[in-house]
Amino acid sequence: MLLTLPQRMYLLAYSVDKEKFESTNLQGRGPLLRAAALAELTLDGLLDAQQKTVARRPGPAPDDDFLAGVWRDVPEKPQGWLKLIHDKHTTAEKPVREQLIRAGSISSRAKRGLLSSLVSPQVQVSDPHQVMALQKTARQAVLAEADPALVPDQELVMTVLPVECEMSSVFTSRETREHKHTLKQLAERFDELVPGLRMALRDSYLVVRGVGGG
Repeated sequence: MLLTLPQRMYLLAYSVDKEKFESTNLQGRGPLLRAAALAELTLDGLLDAQQKTVARRPGPAPDDDFLAGVWRDVPEKPQGWLKLIHDKHTTAEKPVREQLIRAGSISSRAKRGLLSSLVSPQVQVSDPHQVMALQKTARQAVLAEADPALVPDQELVMTVLPVECEMSSVFTSRETREHKHTLKQLAERFDELVPGLRMALRDSYLVVRGVGGG
């Protein structure tokens, strides 16, 4: 199965060594999934990205259901990036999770909280090696200090966007500091390809983190 960028972002949040999705890596996952979809649509030529706005280009919707839903959310008249990322971030996780369940990449069972009657899904990755391969791909350009112009577009997305959501399953805070210069160069290259999206994701993440959301 060829994973979409949102599906890859979902799996990147998994901590293989701890065998779980840590809560610190889940706070920004909704905005991250939306931003990943917008990045993929832009790279595929389905959206017209400007510095502060994006517009949907005429044509058929993509085959993937989640990508198609995000594509339909983008109006033909230019719209600000932040609204498209943030307004529906709370509903982004469920459809991507269901896609991965159908594909066999994850499993999910209901879990009732100890101090609450609310039931939430407990998600487990089926193949940790798949996650490790994705994390290796996301990290390799940084660790090798690669020329940003030579990094494949989708790999660049996998590297840059998780940093904006402080996803420690991809880079620890120490690694982010140590490779600050390389990450900055990669971010600048990303901004050339999808101008305005990265900073809008960062703004959305800071709002979500500020209210303790996920």
